[in-house]
Amino acid sequence: MEFGVYSLSEILENPKTKETITTKERVDMLVEMARYADKIGLDFFGVGEHHRLDYAVSSPQMLLAAISQQTSKIKLTALTSLLNTADPVRLFEDFATLDLLAGGRVEFTAGRGAFVESFPLFGYSEKDYDDLFDEHLQLFLQLNQQERVTWEGRYRPALQAAEIAPRPIQNTLPVSIGVGGTLESAERAGRNGCGLTIVMIGGIAKKYQRLVHRYHEVYQGESPVVAIAGHTMIRETETKLEHDFYPYYANYWKHLTKQGIGGAMGAARTDLEFITSKESTLFVGTPEQIVEKIIYQHQLFHHDRFYAQVDFGGQPIESIKETMDLLVHKVIPEVNRRLKDGTNK
Repeated sequence: MEFGVYSLSEILENPKTKETITTKERVDMLVEMARYADKIGLDFFGVGEHHRLDYAVSSPQMLLAAISQQTSKIKLTALTSLLNTADPVRLFEDFATLDLLAGGRVEFTAGRGAFVESFPLFGYSEKDYDDLFDEHLQLFLQLNQQERVTWEGRYRPALQAAEIAPRPIQNTLPVSIGVGGTLESAERAGRNGCGLTIVMIGGIAKKYQRLVHRYHEVYQGESPVVAIAGHTMIRETETKLEHDFYPYYANYWKHLTKQGIGGAMGAARTDLEFITSKESTLFVGTPEQIVEKIIYQHQLFHHDRFYAQVDFGGQPIESIKETMDLLVHKVIPEVNRRLKDGTNK
């Protein structure tokens, strides 16, 4: 299994210090997270796209270009790029350029996003939410396959033998679709031969099993790839975990609730016994508990990748690195050993 970390780049007050870092400091933190992830041997680093003042990154490809020059091995992607409100030609050429800069380490993950600010910002209508995504995805996939493209659709000017340059180092960019919980999105990923990245927010892991089943049922391609992503905090002891987790997680949900996204933290079970159980979608626990979660979920999903959102809630870099270190040194070796042995012991 491959392992990575990602960030949505929110800029929040640290609930412990009551201090809020600047956008510049947040961007620097993201670069340091990626540099450190590369140093300690993680496989992937991703950053999300938002067009709001409370988030630091509106152009993941720009930030990843800087990161590509400070890393050497780690694969880079956006989690996710907002494909429905972006010009697919511009986006493909950006990621192809990024692939050249990174030496062939780039993947593309498309998503529709939880916020809608990008629609009026770029002159699109929210009523075309799904149709835009479908059309832009089809064009992006064609651009990925062909150097010269002839195409016609509803939402952008037609292309007539247009030269798409530059081309990436890779023959084609690996493409995945980020999914929150809709069956239709999982079907879209499968029908188009894309990878499936499931971002789990809350509840129990088993409810996402139907998405993976449907994805495999309709998959048309050569090699399906399933990734599971979620909030992650790892600590050596439950006492330390309880001390660190709750302030940051409550702060995260407080921020989303103010924006009209999701609901209050109290809407879901928040007792530590459930949160650290293998059934919970939160990857919160001691190293041993996280191993059990990933092994249990592998039995449900048979997934190929795990992405950890390690910096939620206004955490400082020291807290983020603590989770990353325990993931690399305590969790990953044991997970891989058990998967290789085919044992649950």
